[in-house]
Amino acid sequence: MTPQRRRRRTGPPAALLLTLILCVLSWAPALVQQARARTAGPVAALAAAAHPLRTTEPGGGVADLRPLGAMVGDATVVGVGEATHSSHEFFTNKHRIFRYLVEEKGFTAFALEANWSAGLRINDYVLHGKGDVRQIMREEFQDAYRLWNTREYLDLFTWMRDYNAHHARKVQFVGNDAAYAGPELFDRVTGYARAHHPAILPRLAGLYRGQRPEPGTSVRDTMQALLKKPLAERRADAGRAREALALLAGQHPGDDRRAFDRAVQDARAVAQVAGMYAYDLGDPKSVADCMRYRDRVMAENTVWWQRHTGQKILLSAHNAHVSYVSDDPAQYPKMQGAFLRDRLGAAYVNVRLTFSEGSFNTVDDEGRTKPVTLGPAEPGSNEHTLDQVAHRPAWLLDMRNAPRAAKDWLSTARPTRNIGTAYPEPAYMTALGRSYDLLIHVHGIRAAELLAP
Repeated sequence: MTPQRRRRRTGPPAALLLTLILCVLSWAPALVQQARARTAGPVAALAAAAHPLRTTEPGGGVADLRPLGAMVGDATVVGVGEATHSSHEFFTNKHRIFRYLVEEKGFTAFALEANWSAGLRINDYVLHGKGDVRQIMREEFQDAYRLWNTREYLDLFTWMRDYNAHHARKVQFVGNDAAYAGPELFDRVTGYARAHHPAILPRLAGLYRGQRPEPGTSVRDTMQALLKKPLAERRADAGRAREALALLAGQHPGDDRRAFDRAVQDARAVAQVAGMYAYDLGDPKSVADCMRYRDRVMAENTVWWQRHTGQKILLSAHNAHVSYVSDDPAQYPKMQGAFLRDRLGAAYVNVRLTFSEGSFNTVDDEGRTKPVTLGPAEPGSNEHTLDQVAHRPAWLLDMRNAPRAAKDWLSTARPTRNIGTAYPEPAYMTALGRSYDLLIHVHGIRAAELLAP
């Protein structure tokens, strides 16, 4: 065997060497910033990884949201939370994100922590222009849902309607909650049975007797009346609603499988609502079981919609409901976000929204709304540190890929604002990085604009 001739090693050409030097010089500031972030405190580390958001208002350019698109990746459901239930910037920020996801990521559904039957009515409006959306909102968004009856949601629904009027690919609205079943929901189930399985109609009508809301009865009055029913009656109603669901689900789907599946889901929604009232709400353990049931139901409805339509969904709910870990396990044993992660895995991504100061609407025990204003977040809280990152009016962070100093800080539980429908409410101990994938911090908020009831 003849030995190979050895080649003399030479250095790179001068032009290549110059290119390499220039590249290193261009990378140096970023490398220095990353190195500093690894050794600095949490504020510097957070600032190094944060992406500024130019606005929380819909409309205009969306270049600042493209990092969010990369973070979302191939997710089919993106849960976007809110630290209060009725603040302008939280609602408009979700509207803005939804527009971006529709236009650049192929999303076509907006799901809200609202009743399934309310979702059907609003969806008829955004798809077909059916009804007066203001009236629908006024009629459906009552009791605790009163906080959705706002100018901000009206703007979202009218944008969705306008989008559908000018695009072949339609966007849709979904309500995934289960506190009220409207008369339209019962009528959809019995109407399908009448057309396709008339033999079961008498039995179905008998099982639903006394559960369909009376004509002219408001959502709030219906919900209050259900709460006043004796527990034994509520449990009997739940049993009959489950029997009606099983009766319909046991029929042959026929030629139109899609129509059959929708009718069964409508019957399931009726049973879910009846099931919500089958718990003893005077017993703390039973209340916790009810809250777990509710979060599971909301997750199941979201997954059902995604899998039966193939649509990608922005899921709007409270921070607590989109999270992986409960801030209050004694009352909320498992959250919707945890159920969604169980069902969808990496196809579910969630976003925590936080704020430092500002206003929001709340609902008192009499169903009256009132605004509340809070000053800057207290030292030692998550929000106090987040607010020291200077990007205004808001900024975005992928907590999964944050620098080590930021990740360590995010993995520690600290007092955090997580305000529901009522106030005052104590701060909860939250480790942001353990409960959420992404974070959007808004420095200041103001109360959403409530529409006339």
